[in-house]
Amino acid sequence: MTKTIVRGACPHDCPDTCALLVTVEDGVATEVKGDPDHPTTAGVLCTKVSRYVERTYHPDRLLYPMRRVGKKGEGRFERITWEQALDEIANRLQPIAARDPQAILPYSYCGTMGLVQGEAMAMRFFNTLGASLLDRTVCANAGATGYKYTIGGSIGTDTEQFQDAKLVLIWGGNPIASNLHLWTRLQEAKRRGAKLIAIDPYRSLTVEKCHQHIALMPGTDAALALGMMHVLVKDNLLDHDYIEKHTFGFAQLKDRVAEWTPERTAATCGITVEEVVDLAREYGRTARAGEPVAIRMNYGLQRVHGGGMAVRNIACLPALVGAWRHAAGGVQLSTSGTFPANKTVLQRPDLLRGKLPRTINMNTIGADLQRDASPDFGPKIEAVIVYNSNPLAIAPDSAQVQRGFEREDLFTVVLEHFQTDTADYADILLPATTQLEHVDAHLAYGHLYMMANNAAIAPLGESKPNTEIFRLIAKRMGMNDPIFDETDDELAAQAFDRKHERAVHFDWSSLKRTGWQKLNMPAAPFAEGGFPTPSGKCEFYSSSMLADGLDPLPTHIPNYESVASNPELAEKYPLAMISPPARNFLNSTFVNVQSLRATEGEPHLDIHPLDAASRGIVDKEMVRIFNDRGAFVARARVTAKARAGLVVGLSIWWKKLASDGKNANEVTSQRLTDMGRAPTFYDTLVQVEKAAP
Repeated sequence: MTKTIVRGACPHDCPDTCALLVTVEDGVATEVKGDPDHPTTAGVLCTKVSRYVERTYHPDRLLYPMRRVGKKGEGRFERITWEQALDEIANRLQPIAARDPQAILPYSYCGTMGLVQGEAMAMRFFNTLGASLLDRTVCANAGATGYKYTIGGSIGTDTEQFQDAKLVLIWGGNPIASNLHLWTRLQEAKRRGAKLIAIDPYRSLTVEKCHQHIALMPGTDAALALGMMHVLVKDNLLDHDYIEKHTFGFAQLKDRVAEWTPERTAATCGITVEEVVDLAREYGRTARAGEPVAIRMNYGLQRVHGGGMAVRNIACLPALVGAWRHAAGGVQLSTSGTFPANKTVLQRPDLLRGKLPRTINMNTIGADLQRDASPDFGPKIEAVIVYNSNPLAIAPDSAQVQRGFEREDLFTVVLEHFQTDTADYADILLPATTQLEHVDAHLAYGHLYMMANNAAIAPLGESKPNTEIFRLIAKRMGMNDPIFDETDDELAAQAFDRKHERAVHFDWSSLKRTGWQKLNMPAAPFAEGGFPTPSGKCEFYSSSMLADGLDPLPTHIPNYESVASNPELAEKYPLAMISPPARNFLNSTFVNVQSLRATEGEPHLDIHPLDAASRGIVDKEMVRIFNDRGAFVARARVTAKARAGLVVGLSIWWKKLASDGKNANEVTSQRLTDMGRAPTFYDTLVQVEKAAP
C-alpha cells in the first residue's frame, strides 16, 4: 500500500482558509485533517470540512456531462460525452455572441475562493467574448466599501493577536459557527481575563459563551456606534494624541455624534440606555488604561439598507480611543486587502480590448433574467453560465429567480459537483472537480497566510477543473490565444505580486511544498497611522463619500422595511427576520452531506415566546413565514434566543431538501445596500402563522 500526505487549503467562503493535510492511500483520499503546524489552523478543522472525504466521494457526485431531457426544474438528464457537450455549448453561444455577446452572462461567486479555479481562466474566456460583467457583491461588498472609505482597505487586526486583547466586541458574528479559529483565540483571551461582549440580534452559540449580550434590532448597528461615540466624546474617553496625528474630520464628527444621545440610541436600537452608556464606557476606559481593545465585525450587520454605513461607523471607534496602537487592538472585518493578489494578471481585463460591457448585479438576477431588451438595459439575457454558485438557493427573492431560470429560451450551462437546485434548471450540466482533485492558490480574509492547494487525487469520473472546462469551451469557440494554454501551475505562479513588499518571498514551487507562507506585515498595522486612505489617516469625514453622493460623516440609515421607513408595511408584517448560517452548512454548500444535514435536522424558525403566544404557536409546530414576496414553512422553536420582534431562520437549505421545496430566500428582497451594491437579506419584515396541515 502506498500512503502519502498531500498539502492543501480549504477552498470555502470562510475567514479561516485552513491548511489541510490529505491522506492518500493507493490513489484514494482517506482522511482530511488540519495542519497542526499552521498557526491559524493548529490542527483543527470545522465539522464541515472534516467531512470532506465524505463530500468528495459522495454517491451523488456529478461525474459525467449531462443534457437536460425534462422540463426546466424537473432535474431529468441524460449522459453525453464531453465532445457533445462542448459542441452544443459552442453551437448555442456563437450565434448569441455574433448578435451581442452581452446577452451572455457569467454567474459565479465563492463556491471556491481559489484565485485559479475561481475566476482566472473563466474571466479570460468571458473578457475575450465581451460578455456581460457580473457585479459579485452577494456577500461582503457593502461592508468592504464602508470600511474602505474609513480605513482605506480591507486590512485589520491579525487574528493571531486577539488572545492578548482585554476587551473584545464580537459585532454581528458567530465565530463558533463561521470563524472557528478566531474563537480559539478569543477563548484564550477569556482565560487570560478578557471580557467578551457580543452585539447581535440573536443569541447564537457564540453569544451564549460571552460575558454580555446586547440584543439590538437588525439594521441599528450604525446607531449603536453613533451612541457609543457620543458617550466617548462626552466623557472624554479619547486618545487626543492619536486623533490629532492620525485621523481626519474629528471636529465634524464631534458635532454629528452630539445628536446621538444614549436615549435616542437606545430607542432606535431597542435596547436600554444603560447598555449604550456602559458599553461605550467599558470600551473607552479599557483603552484609556492602556489595554488592547479589539472589535471583530462580521458581515451579518451589513446586509441591510444602511449596512455599509454601519461598518463605517464601527470602523471609526478604534481611532477615537487609540486602539490601533496595540497589535491586539483595532478592528478586523477582513484581511483580504493585505494580500497583493495579481487578479489583473490572472483574469486579463485587457482582453476586453477597450469594450465596456454592461454590468449585471448578481443580487437582481431574478428580475434581470425576466427583462426584455431596452436602450437602458441592453440585450435580453439569452445565456447564463453558472459556476461556483447556486443562485436558485442563495439569491434573494427566490420566486423571481426561479421564474427567470424557468425560461425555455434561456440557455443555461452549470458547472457543479452535485445536482443542486440550480443544476435542475441547466440545459448542459458539467462535472467539476473538488478541492482534492485540482491545483489552486489562495489568499484568506481571516489571517495573513498565502496558501497552496495541491491535487491529492485524480479527478473522479470525467470531472474537470473549472480552468480546464473554460479552456475547452474557449478552444471550441475558436479562441486560440496562447493565454488559454497556460497550465494551472503557471497561473498559480502568478497569483501574488512577488515584487510587493508583503509577498517579497513568494515562490509557487516553494509554497506548494510548504503549503503556507505568512505575509510580511507589522503586528500593529496602524500604530503610527499610515492608513491607505486619500489623507493617509482614518477618515471620520470622507471627501470620497461626498464625491460619491453619500453623507461624508457617520450617520444612521434605517432599514427599508422598518417602522421608521415604512410604517404601513411594518403593521402588516410586524416581525423582522434574519437568516444567518446554520452551523453545519456553509451558504448552500454541504447541505447534501447526509451526516451534516442529519445534525441540522430540518429548517427551523426561532421565535420569541411572546411573539409565539400572541399567534397561538407552540414549540415544534410547523409555521408559515410570509410577506408580499413569498412564503416558506419551518418548524417553530419557541425560544428567547430570538429577541422579541425578531424571528431567525438558520440557512441556507437547498430548496429541494426542504419539505415545501422552498427556503428563507422566498421572503428576502432584491433591494441593494446604501453603498457597495450589496444585498439586504436581513432587511426583511414577515408575518408568521400556523402552517396549514
